[in-house]
Order: sequence, then C-alpha cells, then structure tokens
Amino acid sequence: MNAVVDAVELARALIRCPSVTPEDGGSQATLAGALERLGFTCHPVTFSAPGTPDVKNLYARLGTGSPNFCFAGHTDVVPIGDRGSWTVDPFAAEIHDGVLYGRGAADMKGAIAAFVGAVSRFLERRGGAFDGSISLLITGDEEGPAVNGTVKLLRWVAGRGERIDDCLVGEPTNPTQLGEMIKIGRRGALSGWITVRGVQGHTAYPQLADNPLPRLARMLTALAETPIDDGTEHFQPSNLQLTTVDVGNAATNVIPGIARAAFNIRFNDLHSGDSMLAWVRERLDAAGGGYELETHLTGESFLTPPGRLSALIQHSIGSVVGSEAALSTTGGTSDARFIKDYCGVAEFGAVGQTMHKVDERIALADLAALGDIYERVIDNYFPG
Repeated sequence: MNAVVDAVELARALIRCPSVTPEDGGSQATLAGALERLGFTCHPVTFSAPGTPDVKNLYARLGTGSPNFCFAGHTDVVPIGDRGSWTVDPFAAEIHDGVLYGRGAADMKGAIAAFVGAVSRFLERRGGAFDGSISLLITGDEEGPAVNGTVKLLRWVAGRGERIDDCLVGEPTNPTQLGEMIKIGRRGALSGWITVRGVQGHTAYPQLADNPLPRLARMLTALAETPIDDGTEHFQPSNLQLTTVDVGNAATNVIPGIARAAFNIRFNDLHSGDSMLAWVRERLDAAGGGYELETHLTGESFLTPPGRLSALIQHSIGSVVGSEAALSTTGGTSDARFIKDYCGVAEFGAVGQTMHKVDERIALADLAALGDIYERVIDNYFPG
C-alpha cells in the first residue's frame, strides 16, 4: 500500500479531465490509478443502449469480506455554459485564496477525492486490515439520461454475486455550509407533455375554426391550482410546475390549430408514478375536451428510514464540524433512486451553492473537513 492520497491533488487531477456527459476525458482512469495504488481491484465497465451514447463506469473494491461499504458517485459533469462568464479556466483546477475552482469541484469530483483520501488514511492507521470491504460505484452518466450508468452497474455487480450492504452517495447536499444536511430520500419526478388539437382559422371567422387554447388553459388551471397534498413526516408537499406553453404561432390574426404545454411534478411518498399519472388524467378529464398526454417518470419517491447509517453519518459530521445535520428529502433526483433497490443509502457531500454554475468551486477547508467526516464514517462502520 502506498502513501496517503492527497485529496486536493486528486480533485485537481479529476477536474482537469473534461468529462462533460457522456465524455469521460480520462477521469475514471485517473481515479482507478489512485485506487489501485491503495490495493483496490478496479473494473472499468462500458454500457451501451440503442439511441444513447456509450458510457464508461467504474466499480472498484478492496477486500472480499462482508459487510461491503460502498461510496457512489459520478465523474461526469454538466457543460460549462458561457465560457466568457468564467473568471478561471473551468478545467484548469486553479486554487485562489484557499478555494479550488473548476467544473465538478462541488458536483462531485471533490467528494470523490475526499473519500479516496479518507480511505487511504483509514488503511494507513489500520495497517490495511479491517473486517469487510470498501467499494466505489462510479458512473459517467449521472448528469445525462442515466441509462448506461448506475442502474446497469448495480445489476452488473449483483450479477457477479456481490452484495452492497450500505451506500453513501457523495452528492452536494449542504445548502450553505458543510454539515447542514444529509439526504435520506428523494421525491419522485414525473414530466408530462399535453397536446390539444383544434382547427386553424382566421381570427375574424372563429365559427370556421376551433381554438385549442381555451381548452388547454382550462386544463392547465386545473393542474396548477389544485394542491396535491400537504406533505408527510419526512417529505414536503408534492408540487406541480408548468414549464412551457407553445403554439408556434407568430401571427396575430390566425387561430392556432395545435397548442402544447409541459409540466413537471415532484411528488412525495404518498404517491407513485402510476397514482400521480392518474391524478393528472383525472383533472384533465374534468376540465373537458380531448387531449393527448405523454409522460416520463424519472424516478419514484423513496425513503431510507432514519437508522444506523444516517445516525453514523450524523455522528461523524458532529464530531468534525460540531453541527447536527438535518435529515432531508429535498432537492432533485440522484442516482440514489437506483441504489435504494439494493441496500440502505444516504447522501452527504459538499456545499451545493455553486454546482452547475460558472466558477463552480469548493473551499479547501471544506474539502479537508469532508474527508475527515468520510474517514470517521468508515472508521465507525468497521469496528476495530
């Protein structure tokens, strides 16, 4: 086993890999190199599907015993946006005034590096000996369609006869400062597209046309102005947001023949994707008129009830930064929605204020503290 991994230098090396989904940019080979030096067995796995790009993934494991504690994350990042708005090169991994800048610094190459650094220190203190296994489940498809990533890698691991007992996902969970929040569940997400058809015509002769807009407006009102629920013990109320209304009509004297709208629902554990779809159809039908509805379910809501894993993370956070992290289910979706079908899962990572923004960054003090927290989690997970 080699020396302790410098989390800052590993984070910088990962950021310098331009791994905008679905490109890997050498990021997973960089990570695998650091893990192999610690004794991990690394398995690069590429998955494919018709109509989607191939995606590189990585499963690495140290040890063969049980329990198997897994860290899950992604090396892919979102596009940089307007290059001129960045004050630094987004892939240069520059450090200014104690802050590391670059795409992926917060979401979530910094967390991956912090975990690897934590494992290296844990192994050094334990002399490389502990009862169980540590693994990493890393995808290059989290920021994309999530077709050739974590969901397939989990099946691949299970197909090898391997079991993951508990999983920590390194997503940026903290709103403003490190130690505020652990995610123990996520809301479900359902997107929908409504099409209402009419008959195009002249605005001066409405009797010769059929305007679809009033019907669509009634439907959208029925969706947007009806509360879905009041929330549950661990979840906020479900909500529906209208995202666009389109008719493609630039003329003021033409009644459009087709009107379309889209919406997105984030729903709690009172609902499933099927029950949420039934709720939508019930309100559209009540508004009256024909329509076409297409939907896409990104993920079901889920909850890992507070227990040993969340308590372990809370205790580790408190021992490092002195705060009691809240257990939350807020935010969007993550790959934890796939992992929950295999084991208990919780999420804790960096501060998320700059994720997906220009000048994405992480304070070096936060990177160090995050590594200390991860080290406490591992140390307490494996007694000895």
